[in-house]
Amino acid sequence: MAVDQSLVGRTFPPTAPYDVTGAGIAAFAAATGTPYADGDPAPATFPIVVAFAAMQTLMNDPAVGIELRHVVHGEQRFTHERAVLAGDRLSAELSVETLRQIGGADIIATSSAVTDADGALVCTARATLVHQAGG
Repeated sequence: MAVDQSLVGRTFPPTAPYDVTGAGIAAFAAATGTPYADGDPAPATFPIVVAFAAMQTLMNDPAVGIELRHVVHGEQRFTHERAVLAGDRLSAELSVETLRQIGGADIIATSSAVTDADGALVCTARATLVHQAGG
């Protein structure tokens, strides 16, 4: 069953705060093969840690009808306002920008505003999710 068009424009509650640590950055850098030295800013893709938590809020809402096992992550883009640093406390708020159905698949474009503890925008993470409803 296709995801309902009323999802467009919906904003989900912010994620719980995520405390960025040097160890967390180092582990992410190692997992992604990104060079990292203690004290460096986080890799440019690090905000996915928080943005993915926001995507899970969308996918875990039973009213939405998305099943994670039927999702392919089609695209991911980051627009940075500043670098992520150890000591940051980040949260993300996801909004659904567009939804279209093509060939029986839902193509869902989302935007997650990643903010710091003061509410300042750190990064915008945009993702395209392709969902094929089970049946």
